[in-house]
Amino acid sequence: MSRVTTGTTRHKRHKKVLKLAKGYKGTSHRLYKRAKEAVLHAGQYAYIGRKLRKRDMRKLWIIRINAGVREVDETLKYSTFINMMKKADIALDRKVLADLAVNDFGTFSQVVKQAQGASK
Repeated sequence: MSRVTTGTTRHKRHKKVLKLAKGYKGTSHRLYKRAKEAVLHAGQYAYIGRKLRKRDMRKLWIIRINAGVREVDETLKYSTFINMMKKADIALDRKVLADLAVNDFGTFSQVVKQAQGASK
């Protein structure tokens, strides 16, 4: 029985990892062992980053909605506005509200007035 070497398999695996590590600093893109570690860590950071992006976007939407609400009525706060929206059965999520506040302020101010009218 002939002896099987891992030459081509190992070469392919190394090439795959080094391709993923392209653009990394120092030996992290040249040496397999360093590149493998760097790629593993990069994957972990990317995974965490995808979770953090969702948090960051929600924060941004809340900031934009609050700024828009304050422009319509200076005494109105974000939390009070969201409560009014729930009481008025207006089912717009934060993403849509933030987009309205930035891109179509007229419609946003109408939504705020409607929420205020329904809560009184």
